[in-house]
Amino acid sequence: MSGPSKYEPKSAIERWLDTRLPIIRFSADLMDFPTPRNLNYWYTFGGILAFCLAVQIVTGIVLAMHYDPSGAGAFNSVAQHIMRDVNYGWLIRGLHANGASMFFLAVYLHILRGIYYGSYKAPREVLWLLGCVIYLLMMMTAFMGYVLPWGQMSFWGAKVITNLLGAFPIVGGPITTLLWGGYSVDSPTLNRFFSLHYLLPFVIAAVVALHIWALHVPGNSNPTGVEVKSKSDTLSFHPYYTVKDGFAISVFLILFAVFVFYLPDAFVKADNNIAANPLVTPAHIVPEWYLLPFYAILRAIPDKLTGVIALAGAIAVLFALPWLDHSKVRSMRYRPTARIYFFIWIFACLILGWCGGQEPNDAIIKGVAGPTLVDYDINSVTWLSRIAAIYYFVYFGAITPLLGLFEKTLPVPDSLYTPVLSHPAATPAGAVAAPETKG
Repeated sequence: MSGPSKYEPKSAIERWLDTRLPIIRFSADLMDFPTPRNLNYWYTFGGILAFCLAVQIVTGIVLAMHYDPSGAGAFNSVAQHIMRDVNYGWLIRGLHANGASMFFLAVYLHILRGIYYGSYKAPREVLWLLGCVIYLLMMMTAFMGYVLPWGQMSFWGAKVITNLLGAFPIVGGPITTLLWGGYSVDSPTLNRFFSLHYLLPFVIAAVVALHIWALHVPGNSNPTGVEVKSKSDTLSFHPYYTVKDGFAISVFLILFAVFVFYLPDAFVKADNNIAANPLVTPAHIVPEWYLLPFYAILRAIPDKLTGVIALAGAIAVLFALPWLDHSKVRSMRYRPTARIYFFIWIFACLILGWCGGQEPNDAIIKGVAGPTLVDYDINSVTWLSRIAAIYYFVYFGAITPLLGLFEKTLPVPDSLYTPVLSHPAATPAGAVAAPETKG
């Protein structure tokens, strides 16, 4: 995609280094990387995610210096020592705790953009698979990090989620015991989670490097889904997109700062401000907001093993998406029918997120029977979760493959210029403007 390197060493030191470790050449090639000229702001979330990862790693290292990974001292080290005794500890913890939510907000928008514009289609399957691996590692890292404050919700959340592994016959019990470091969630479990939580962000960074490498082989996709055909279709990544990414990160930082400085506990459950007590169970155990849709799928199925399989399947189906979608048109700009089903799928995910945060049988509809009110408990949250979960799987398993075979798409432009530079005078010299199409 990028072609031969244009970098030329200008000094003796650069020439010496270039023949031994061409890191300057590599950096220059990244900045000169030809990028489709019609990328919009939905394509800036890659840069935002890189920024979020850097924030999480830096703040996490500092927090690890002051954290006590023991059952007796973990809660006080977070709630008291870090927040009150460490210089700017409140800020560092606020950045790290709220940064996790910002990280997942950005990654969900990044995934939705990829699905909408068909960025998972050939030749970018490996790029998509690596992105799914990053998402899976993020979920594991976030769950283990949620346990570390060792509050009531942290302790019982760890107990509930790790117990799910016991649903698997034969291997479930030994794996759960190994993860616990004993026969229940206790101080050894906390040590294991702390160790893995510290390690996994560096694994994520390594996979991100592979993700960027995989991106630079076929190049960026773009909103039209049309592959670039000439140099005139592209702009160098710097300065055009470094400026655009920088502006997007600045806007994102405003939202980030609102939560850090004005709503630092917006995502913290009240029970997690109470030290872990294995003798007192919280009234309602819920994970963080970014895991709620999967938690709703898990609770919607009464059988434990089937629920765990459905939970794993909800993530695994994302890995299979490049081979489930048979449409020859990438972007949903030119797939009006697919666009409708896609937005319904987003709505179903939002419903699952809401249901995951509710008590499963707490919704009651009141009806009139004669002169008195009668309560009918219809388990509405559970059934709503089931309906949304069914659509979630039907969308990937049936709707997406069938749409690729039968839907009628709009005409796709022949070049990048049609949807971006429609005026003939705006077409670069030597480029042929494609006829206008809808979309």
